[in-house]
Amino acid sequence: MDCEYREWDSTFFNRRIGRLLGNRLTPERLRTALDWTRAERIDCLYFLADSDDAQTIRLAEANGFRLVDIRVTLEHPLVTVSTAAEAAPNIRLARLEDVAALCAIAKVSHRAGRFYSDPEFRPRSDALYETWIEKSCNGYADAVLVAEAEQQAAGYLSCHLSRDGEGSIGLVAVDSRFQGRGLGSQLVTESLHYFRTNGMSRASVVTQGSNSASQRLYQACGFRTRSVQLWYHRWSG
Repeated sequence: MDCEYREWDSTFFNRRIGRLLGNRLTPERLRTALDWTRAERIDCLYFLADSDDAQTIRLAEANGFRLVDIRVTLEHPLVTVSTAAEAAPNIRLARLEDVAALCAIAKVSHRAGRFYSDPEFRPRSDALYETWIEKSCNGYADAVLVAEAEQQAAGYLSCHLSRDGEGSIGLVAVDSRFQGRGLGSQLVTESLHYFRTNGMSRASVVTQGSNSASQRLYQACGFRTRSVQLWYHRWSG
């Protein structure tokens, strides 16, 4: 099957949403996907394209797919990360009483992403990230790290472990009132210790091509670019 129905996204946005699987297009794959879209009455079809395949980009843009984001994936080998390093004293695991504060940060901190750049999704995008961090604190993530400043939750980073030995960073944000204090670097550094301590051999993180500040943060913490891909949305009708 070249496509899948995205049940959670569809319920949240109240639109029928699907995803075109794989990262490259041929005329045959495109034809199959568009037939599926019509048969399943899909409103929006997601597609993550490899940026180095000219045929894929040409086919996508000639058939109604709209570029909404440049996805940059960075990786860290973790071999240089010590498991004995002491955590920063203001970095800890999230607690139940943090959720409201973290949701308030999330509501205004993720406006560089693809959902916010798509006018059809923008009205619900802030609520999406509020829901995402709340779910992360309630078990969707393996851990949520919290940075404290002035005796309050000032930032967060969610961590995910995998069976193939790669730890991934999910959501990261720092309250605008506390930016410039190094909290983002502390959160990322502590996530690397968490991954290494939990048996991961490498770490990865995804950010936007337009978000040079995030890219510099991760590069300063030892990450290097793995891939650059293009997010497209195709709206029907």
